[in-house]
Amino acid sequence: MGELRNFRLAALATAAILVGAGSVARAQEVLEGIVIDIPAAPGGGTIPIDKVPGGVTVIGSETISGNTRSDIQDVLSKKVPGVLLIDAGGSNIRSQLDYRGFGAGSITGFPQGLAVYQNGIRVNEVFGDVVNWDLIPTNGISDLTVISGNPVYGLNALGGAAVIRMKDGFEFQGVEIESKFGSFGYKEIGTQIGIASGPWALYFAGQHIDEDGWRDFSPAEVDRMYADIGAKGSKVEAHFNLTWAKSSAGVTAATPEDLLNIGYERTFTSPQVTDLEVLMPSVNAKVDVTETLTVSGLAYYRRLKSAVIDGNVLEAEGCGEVAAEALGFDADNLTPGQQAGVDLALANNGLNDENVCGEEGVEGNTPASLALEALGKANGELIEEDDVGDEPFGVIDRINQKAESWGTSFQAVEKRELFNRPNQFLVGVSYDKGSVRYKTASEIGELGDRFVVNGSGITITEPDDFTGRDVDVETEYAGVYFSNTLDVTDALAVTVGGRFNYASVDLVDLTGEFDGITSSHSFERFNPNVGATYKFMPGFQVYAGYSEANRAPTPAELACANPDNPCPIESFLTDDPPLDQVVSRSVEAGIRGELNSNSGDQKFTYGVGYFRTLNENDILFVNSNVTGRGFFFNGGDTLRQGIEARATYEWRERLSIYAGYAYIRATYEDALEFQSPAHPLAGPCSDGGDDICIQVRAGDRLTNVPEHRFKAGFEYMITQKWMFGADLIASGGQFHLGDEINVLPKVGGYTRVDLKTTYQVTDQVEVFGIVNNVFDQRYGLFGTLFEADEAPTGPVGRNFQFKNPRSIVPAAPVAAYGGVKVRF
Repeated sequence: MGELRNFRLAALATAAILVGAGSVARAQEVLEGIVIDIPAAPGGGTIPIDKVPGGVTVIGSETISGNTRSDIQDVLSKKVPGVLLIDAGGSNIRSQLDYRGFGAGSITGFPQGLAVYQNGIRVNEVFGDVVNWDLIPTNGISDLTVISGNPVYGLNALGGAAVIRMKDGFEFQGVEIESKFGSFGYKEIGTQIGIASGPWALYFAGQHIDEDGWRDFSPAEVDRMYADIGAKGSKVEAHFNLTWAKSSAGVTAATPEDLLNIGYERTFTSPQVTDLEVLMPSVNAKVDVTETLTVSGLAYYRRLKSAVIDGNVLEAEGCGEVAAEALGFDADNLTPGQQAGVDLALANNGLNDENVCGEEGVEGNTPASLALEALGKANGELIEEDDVGDEPFGVIDRINQKAESWGTSFQAVEKRELFNRPNQFLVGVSYDKGSVRYKTASEIGELGDRFVVNGSGITITEPDDFTGRDVDVETEYAGVYFSNTLDVTDALAVTVGGRFNYASVDLVDLTGEFDGITSSHSFERFNPNVGATYKFMPGFQVYAGYSEANRAPTPAELACANPDNPCPIESFLTDDPPLDQVVSRSVEAGIRGELNSNSGDQKFTYGVGYFRTLNENDILFVNSNVTGRGFFFNGGDTLRQGIEARATYEWRERLSIYAGYAYIRATYEDALEFQSPAHPLAGPCSDGGDDICIQVRAGDRLTNVPEHRFKAGFEYMITQKWMFGADLIASGGQFHLGDEINVLPKVGGYTRVDLKTTYQVTDQVEVFGIVNNVFDQRYGLFGTLFEADEAPTGPVGRNFQFKNPRSIVPAAPVAAYGGVKVRF
């Protein structure tokens, strides 16, 4: 009933806002004149959008710059029917996308399902295929295309691809400076400059964003820039460009609902900070060899530095009464923090259950007496108990990586007629080489006020769950692809294509302690696609297509697949069994079209489509029985299917309206056993061990994938200088991670409305105002479970008790912003 109520509210709000004028967003247009890029040099290989046998959305730069938020993810969630924000990290600038049940985000530990390209370069990061959206300057984007499954886009295009084309000095000339200030200490300044002179052009875009954040410990700061030098002749065009960015975000993650009832700004365990820096120079060029043949290519280098600090409650298993008593604890009533202290004291002195509490213990000289003097070892020196602090204990995981990658791609496009009919044939090759140095460490600390872990300086060396890693990773990806689109008749266009992918991943343990990490893996597959579009009449077109794609396991997944040795969500590496690659098979069909009034001052576009994607050997992430840790495994088949619908209306340059809806049913297709220690209905696993599991049935829904998503909006020119607009997003509920059996209450659905207005003071100066979440709706963007009965309550108060195992990442409350934009 809650979801139905939300959609009734959405319908009423939509009726209220669809009354008014402005510039139409290109996001929903289906026009013969619009083309989309295929990887390699931008513009080197394009296909008209009306000949794409699948779902496709193009978002222009005006739509991106006019959005109420400065993150690409929010624009996509409003303009693409199947996209929604699913934020596991708790930071607007680093939120994740869900497109038709496939993810694209920045957190290692969440399987990725979209390939993302910037100027023809695949920017899914080497280590975990994650996408760091916050490292892309939004004011430098020319357009962004989201296209459904197509193997031409290479590895990880299970659900599709997002293709970002950046601006250059031939496209943008002049200077633009924008400043924006608002709620929660938000400050933003951006500039772009474009100069063209004869065959040469220069372009620069830069942004600085700084905010305090509305949750505890959630500040964010981003500096990012993009520069391009271009040269263009009658047959040759070449560009050198550079992307640099540095970001720091308090990624405050999910909070127990019981804690949010005390304060909506509350967080559960800190610090949680992610610092990133990227440098990516590249060159690309295209040559018109003949009137019909174009050859293009690119080469790039990318360096990413990542530092994650992640504080958690410390939980460990085992040990006995002797050690507990030696530490001064009541052995019959150990708190989770005391138990953790006992475990670490023994482990760091090379002790275990048997030689402390079992028959091997030596009376009068028990090793447990050493535990009283030391809770850890650092550089061979004993650390006094007072150095750690009082219980409850916490742990600070530090995860650092330096990733370097380089690659090149070449392709040729021939547009010579075939059988006296228009035809486009594309063939290309790509090669990408990556290396990663990955290092981790865990520090024991005291869990203080507001669940902040205060570090002790003691690095944990045992047990394996907490022992630091030092790993070298090498990857190689290669692909050969082709695509051919033939206009069989003036109405019928047929596309056939395919891509062969090869991937290798080599891991080497540099500590000498984890021989199982050292391993080599390789994967290969050919993925075909075929489809057609048919124009029955002006304004009415049908399309249908079939495609396959594959995703090789990433280094993070390959080295974190052992349920007996789980990893933090921002993965430590373990010695693990191998994983199989994921193979997707997709079918899609629909109708779309465009209708124009006789006078030409009104335009209506529409589209309705069905999609179905079956993933074989899907790689899933599951929480383990150790708090804050989990592992990957091949979870059989998963299915994502549904419908998408969209419509836009434009009247002159005064009014534009858009609306979109998606229904997505994402299910497990096989019976599975998941570890889920926090689930109230979990029981012993089938292997008879101590782990706690739930039993997933075929047909159960994937977690954190809402079934219903609706969006609508308008822009209206009240006068020639004054615009007013609104955007609405409504979502159904979603099951929590850990409730794969779908029996607990969902993360609730929601309806959010954003308002915006601009006023053109002069031809050069524009002022604007924004209100996000104007009705101050309280809702969650992601849900997971935690062990409420074992969570420490001291940081809250003596009379507080966790009773609800559900936790969510709360969405931002109402926020207002204002600014000015100057162009000359």
